[in-house]
Amino acid sequence: MNERIIAACDGASKGNPGPAAWAWVVADEQGHLQRWEAGPLGTATNNVAELTALLELLRSTDPAVPVEVRMDSQYAMNAVTKWLPGWKRNGWKTSAGKPVANRELVVGIDALLSGRSVDFRYVPAHQVDGDPLNALADQAASEVAVSQQAVGTAHGTADLPIPAPARSTKSRAGGSRSAGSAEAGSARPGARSGGTIKAKFAGRCQCGKPYAAKDLIAKNPNGWGHPECRALV
Repeated sequence: MNERIIAACDGASKGNPGPAAWAWVVADEQGHLQRWEAGPLGTATNNVAELTALLELLRSTDPAVPVEVRMDSQYAMNAVTKWLPGWKRNGWKTSAGKPVANRELVVGIDALLSGRSVDFRYVPAHQVDGDPLNALADQAASEVAVSQQAVGTAHGTADLPIPAPARSTKSRAGGSRSAGSAEAGSARPGARSGGTIKAKFAGRCQCGKPYAAKDLIAKNPNGWGHPECRALV
């Protein structure tokens, strides 16, 4: 039996939508890094970047080798492990009757998953002592989103970007502030546009990815998050 590999993939969008990129890293079963790649997407949303990262990872790995995929995007993971069967039954419509977003990417991932052993593992992003492979993929995607230049072992780049130190958002009293708190989603006057506001503080969307202060966010059933994540299922 072929030895299992461990991989992580991530996407980044600076503005959501904005300059975006995808990245993946592959390690052996002991966690030793083997290869990595990151590519630009031009202007795209965070969700497109996340799905593309998974698509590119699956394209770049041997389907005969079992793989554990570590991701910090609950949206991308749930899309292909939980929601996909229902979308197919509903004629590629969500439970709300809306067309499935990013259908082409989801269909491509579904085809690549067929007949291969893939275990998905959710790992929270930007955690002190968090998953090291996810941190590397996150940093690579973030840097390529800015540079819009493909890098990685396939492009002659051996060294990965050094992950930025994990940070936590603190309230004035010193405690942690959740993404869905009223203050985290508060806005300056005039910030509303099409049901969105500018976040006063950084937070985390229901898709699992963070948003930054001053990013446009919208209310969803679980709190505040990216406008395109208001109706994921």
